[in-house]
Amino acid sequence: MPGQLLARGVARHFASLGWVTVEELVPARGLRVDVMALGPKGEVWVVECKSSRADFMSDQKWAGYLEWCDRFFWAVDAEFPVDLLPEGTGLMIGDAYDAEIIRMGPEDKLAAPRRKVLHQTFARHAARRLQALRDPSAGLDW
Repeated sequence: MPGQLLARGVARHFASLGWVTVEELVPARGLRVDVMALGPKGEVWVVECKSSRADFMSDQKWAGYLEWCDRFFWAVDAEFPVDLLPEGTGLMIGDAYDAEIIRMGPEDKLAAPRRKVLHQTFARHAARRLQALRDPSAGLDW
């Protein structure tokens, strides 16, 4: 899937910066972010990957992600019509192998209690995924 390949490139970019990521994380009921990145100082960034104009136009949940991160970014490929993307959001251009931050998303720091919940959610999500990969017959869904 093009969006999953783009998410892989985004995750590789963050790894090169010393960050960790998880894909398809659910911060709250009804929301599922494509990539959540956790920085070395506890920063929480959300990246929404869009593989086409139709993909972008069909998904209007992105505004709900803003209250769950310090910075929000779109990740698209080099052919994507970036003029469609809302002002005041970050932009990454990437492919399956890497990505680059073109425009930094504005910072809106999370409150400490929400940051703690997100860090715990991130850790549990990552641990469940690792356990499910190591022991697929354990009955864990991820």
